Amino acid sequence: MSNRRQFLRIGVGFLASMGVLFSPLFSAVRWVHARAQKVILPRGTKEESLIHRNPKSLNASNLDTTPLKNFGTMGQSDYEVNLEEWRLEVTGRVKAPLKLIYSEILALPSVEKKVLLICPGFFANHGQWKGISMLALLHKALMEKDVTHVTFAGPKGSNEKVERFPIEDILANKVYLAYGVNGDVLPKKHGFPLRVVAEDYYGDDWVKYVYKVNVEKT
Repeated sequence: MSNRRQFLRIGVGFLASMGVLFSPLFSAVRWVHARAQKVILPRGTKEESLIHRNPKSLNASNLDTTPLKNFGTMGQSDYEVNLEEWRLEVTGRVKAPLKLIYSEILALPSVEKKVLLICPGFFANHGQWKGISMLALLHKALMEKDVTHVTFAGPKGSNEKVERFPIEDILANKVYLAYGVNGDVLPKKHGFPLRVVAEDYYGDDWVKYVYKVNVEKT
């Protein structure tokens, strides 16, 4: 296992140095390959039938989008963000740390995907999430070549939650930060101004009210 991780780390560093990891084509090939390994859910599958399933094993591309009014929610849902004071911080293994205001985030290259969110035993939402391309964000911050993980934290304060994801999922755009869902601005109860979207992960990993991205090496 350690040899495999070392090989992946060397490979990521080499590809990053060549600019390949930031290629949309490279990310798309990995995304198509991963989806080919999943169980394809037929159109009309009831969302309530998925609440005990592992999202990592499911291809939900045939499912209709869940209306936003029917979305379930979890965790804190009433956190108030003052956009005049709020910043998205990008720190850690980067050469150019960032503090971005909301309008700067909206101006970044974006990614928009339909991703299934499952809160085990409670609900499943299939939303169309639009947000920051992490490839563009990390490129802007001049990410170091030896990065292995990225953590997301939010909201700021005593209820802060932190989740950590491998760099491979970040670079494949499986994990990114959304500011919109189903064509609307991300509602407060769902994590405005930014929340994690994490394809193949349970909803508990989808951090809401994100204010900090930390780029790490382990």
